[in-house]
Amino acid sequence: MDKIYVNQMEFWGYHGLFPEENKLGQRFYVDLELELDLKPAADSDDMTKSIDYGAIYEVTKKTVEGKHYKLVETVAEKLAHELFGEFPLLQGCLVKVYKPDPPIPGHYKSVAIEIYRRRET
Repeated sequence: MDKIYVNQMEFWGYHGLFPEENKLGQRFYVDLELELDLKPAADSDDMTKSIDYGAIYEVTKKTVEGKHYKLVETVAEKLAHELFGEFPLLQGCLVKVYKPDPPIPGHYKSVAIEIYRRRET
């Protein structure tokens, strides 16, 4: 399957278990790997047979910066659902959400979750 990658999109969200996270917010990064057949778009040079990268960004921004969730897992699941709803050509998606500054002790670059979903038929 062909893929579109959109990496390291940065957003400000209010997700987390602690009141401070919901009040102050924090950075989130998102990587997407979107599966679809790109041959019709390539053969015709027609954008309507692919998925617009800007539209991908806007759906991701709306999801991550919109409603507040306790779990990053929920953010990823909601994003996958929104992507399938918005883009009928999308067949599968890998969603990775990074939380670089979670309120947990230790030294690390980030914590992240990754989910893979396929379109239900």
